[in-house]
Amino acid sequence: MATPVGRIEKAFLLNAMYEEKLPIMYIRERNEYIFTLAQEAGEELSFRFNKSPGKLKIHSKLPLIFNYRRQTIDFHAEVLSQKDDIIVCKTPEILYKNLDRNFLRVDTPSDLKILFTFRGERFNLTFPKVTEYETVTLDEVGRHSDTGDLSALIKQITTSLKNYADGYKIINFKEKKPDTTEERVVSETGKTLFIPSTAGLMSKTDPYPKKRIITEDMFKRYLETTGVSPAYLDDAYARFIKKKADEGILSDAWIPILFHEYVIGYIHIWVTKKNRLPFDFSVLDNVYQLAKVLAFSLKENGYFDHGKMTNEAFEGKVLDMSASGLLFAYPLGTTLLSTLLIDSELTVTIEAPYRTISVVGRIVRKFKDKTTCYLGCRFINIAPEDTRFLFEHLYGRQIDAADTGFLAGQV
Repeated sequence: MATPVGRIEKAFLLNAMYEEKLPIMYIRERNEYIFTLAQEAGEELSFRFNKSPGKLKIHSKLPLIFNYRRQTIDFHAEVLSQKDDIIVCKTPEILYKNLDRNFLRVDTPSDLKILFTFRGERFNLTFPKVTEYETVTLDEVGRHSDTGDLSALIKQITTSLKNYADGYKIINFKEKKPDTTEERVVSETGKTLFIPSTAGLMSKTDPYPKKRIITEDMFKRYLETTGVSPAYLDDAYARFIKKKADEGILSDAWIPILFHEYVIGYIHIWVTKKNRLPFDFSVLDNVYQLAKVLAFSLKENGYFDHGKMTNEAFEGKVLDMSASGLLFAYPLGTTLLSTLLIDSELTVTIEAPYRTISVVGRIVRKFKDKTTCYLGCRFINIAPEDTRFLFEHLYGRQIDAADTGFLAGQV
């Protein structure tokens, strides 16, 4: 994925941009413009252009990109002034490398209208909320025949838990709000609190591609938010583990039950008998799957229907886009924004003068400033003819073999 370059590397790249007169590409209204640095970078970047891009709006942010030794770098530069053949921009705080887009981002053409609509169901619930989106499909739980019978499913789950735990609890946050340290850290992170052995420590790393585990560092950061001084974090952490050992717990795990962006409860399992194996990641996988089935069953039984929301099309301010995705902005403090989460999917309707296309967009990046939230959206399973149309409309030319080196791969 796109990675911010470090401070030293950023200074090196900005110097190389000037010393080697690297061409920096900007695309506007289907026209390509090449900028070069007219003087060394400082707090400002002074660009000279090969042809005039026309009058640029002061404080607008230009999406720019350049290549350095087969590495593609992109950034946004805020326009401060424009005179003759020089555009002065504020030096960006961040440059990005290892880009995971397939095509160059450009300013959105003025003749495009873009609308967004949520895909699937949305809910406004009173459970603890996290910043990621969890989907559960029928395919994932299809082998469980009792999802429509909640009582039978609970019995099935408890029978499964007895196979590898000496004790278990299934807690619903509708009936009990998070209170203990374990409940609060699970509800605030949406991740599993896993202590393989109370004679040892929590896991230092998370092996899952989509992170599921509260690591040692993450737990200590949580303790710090509760008021524990940094100087006493190690001691508080050790006492937390020791207390469990003193209570006779040998292995412990708290697995959240997730539904969309909500933590609706958790499954707690523990081992107290020395002749039973401690928990490992295979146990967590099994309980995680049971938690997904339980969340799906609750939905099937109408448990969340009272919070169901109506999906309506909305407009976001599209800052830039490519043939493989876009970046749009939405004001902070709105109810709608709270449901725009990483991994949630939108239907993106792109209306051009002579054609309208509809694609699925997945939110893959989210960041904010004091007033606005910015959301990076990647197009999913876009049809080849739609990619070709967008490419030609955005870049003003047909795609050809010469684009693969500059536009494909890292861009």
